[in-house]
Amino acid sequence: MCGIVGYVGPKSTVDVLLGGLRRLEYRGYDSAGVSVITESGLETRKKAGKLDNLVAEIDSHLLAESHIGIGHTRWATHGAPTDGNAHPHLGGSRSKLSLIHNGIIENFSELKAELLAVGTQFASDTDSEVAAHLIAREYDEHGDLLKSFRNVVNRLHGAFTILVIHEDQPDMVLAARRNAPLVIGLGHGENFLGSDVAAFVEHTKRAISVGQDEIVILRADSVEIIGFDGSTVTSEEFTVDWDATAASKGGWPSFMAKEIADQPQAVADTLMGRVDSEGRVSIPEMHGLSAEDIKNIDRIIIVACGTASYAGDIAKYGIEKWSRIPVQVELSHEFRYRNPIVTKNTLIVAISQSGETMDTLMATRYARDLGAKVLAICNTQGATLARESDATIYTHAGPEVAVASTKAFVAQITAGYLLGLYLAEVRQSTPIGELQRMGRELLRLPALVSDVIDSLIQPKELGMELSDAKSVLFLGRNVGFPVAMEGALKLKELAYIHAEGFAAGELKHGPIALIEEGQPVIVIVPSMRDDESLHPKVISNIQEIRARGAKVIAIAEEGDTEVSQWSEHVIFVPQTEPLFASILTVIPLQAFAMALAEAKGLDVDQPRNLAKSVTVE
Repeated sequence: MCGIVGYVGPKSTVDVLLGGLRRLEYRGYDSAGVSVITESGLETRKKAGKLDNLVAEIDSHLLAESHIGIGHTRWATHGAPTDGNAHPHLGGSRSKLSLIHNGIIENFSELKAELLAVGTQFASDTDSEVAAHLIAREYDEHGDLLKSFRNVVNRLHGAFTILVIHEDQPDMVLAARRNAPLVIGLGHGENFLGSDVAAFVEHTKRAISVGQDEIVILRADSVEIIGFDGSTVTSEEFTVDWDATAASKGGWPSFMAKEIADQPQAVADTLMGRVDSEGRVSIPEMHGLSAEDIKNIDRIIIVACGTASYAGDIAKYGIEKWSRIPVQVELSHEFRYRNPIVTKNTLIVAISQSGETMDTLMATRYARDLGAKVLAICNTQGATLARESDATIYTHAGPEVAVASTKAFVAQITAGYLLGLYLAEVRQSTPIGELQRMGRELLRLPALVSDVIDSLIQPKELGMELSDAKSVLFLGRNVGFPVAMEGALKLKELAYIHAEGFAAGELKHGPIALIEEGQPVIVIVPSMRDDESLHPKVISNIQEIRARGAKVIAIAEEGDTEVSQWSEHVIFVPQTEPLFASILTVIPLQAFAMALAEAKGLDVDQPRNLAKSVTVE
């Protein structure tokens, strides 16, 4: 969950590293640091807190000119977020080696005991420093940095991306990857390393994803990749399809505000090339799953975590309705540990914005070992999840920097609906005319999302008005239920207050006990045009909580005159196909949570204790 950057080339290394860390700060902001090799040797600066603290430290204690270095932003696992625990960590008694690490070294205790037994002095409480000392010790013995590096990474258990520089080798960065992301950026007379392409997209769009158990030897004029066993590795280059401006605020007060505004484009780009003007759906990336594979599917299991799991919950309604395949949604970290029933006719749909979510990766690897096919829904080119899946639907939402997901979420829902329509056409489980009608309705969504975003004044005002609330409850039915859970999650993430999302039908089975005078309750109201007649049932729920003193805020479609009679506030969204309403109704909840957090003076882009990409279990 940390951000890492490496560079070798003619540019000012400090500028390259700080620029990359700025774009990776969403991955970790407990502390930050850099190491560079100058003419006088290895120099390191690191500081607890956000990146600005490191910048101030460098401004106060300037680094000499350098053309090689590594940088790190930390999300703390072992050891508190202090100056001493910040990366980079130095290895050896002469401190000539510097190391940064993303992940967790699970066997660090036994390795540390080994080092303590020979008198090694530690300067931090981290697991990462153990690797630095082990490599330095091996190098002192053998005088071969690559051999020492390879010997040590083969001894480490767990998840790690490790970068190392040594002042005796001032032209080379070594890197190793196991169960944690690493990407190479290819330049002209310069090369880069990063946790993701945001680290170097300002300088190059040419990239290579580093595979499992691979080591990179990075120099300004060459890149070599070998396996942990020393074997030569051939890797495929790809081109990043967005530029550095996409990862900047562009005049918005926060990344989250910008990314909420990006949602019409995120939906449009996810649909682009996949739905024609007649509403016919085609997904070229599905070539890894043949028509025969699709016809043989007897069950779909969606695995995901957090917001992505709620996207899966919403997609389930459409996939089941159109394809007639039973779908269950599982939290990735629970799925693989309960001995699930998976066969060769099971399709695993794995949803992850980053494609590096460790719980989801481990769940899909487990399912593949049992013979299942895996389809990824992912937003990041070259991600591990995409490379390890039989097929991938990229969401094309562009970089999402704010920790709390917004545009990636609506893009994931869109991709899930596309998948449902595609499966239905291949299996001939829904009349083609109905599928094309759904496809044409999907094409309307970017404009409808834009209309919602243009009218967000009311939810923002309500967020400011309720900034003193201690708890907010959310209710929904059908696709409105996962929207309610996502709305509650956004409020927990951003405002640090109690929030819960409930299925409205469960109200009388327990949650109604929480209702007291003045309790804010946000209700996702289904369409009055819903064939399942859920609208009157939810109106009854509103009446029940109003009778007990709740303050009701309803999210309802335009033209719903009845809901206003029973709600203090109604936020209207345009009419669309009831299944697709989830994409519209979640947007006011995003804006509400952002406004409430801002009114409390909180950082909406970097909430406490959270990082964007969870790359450890």
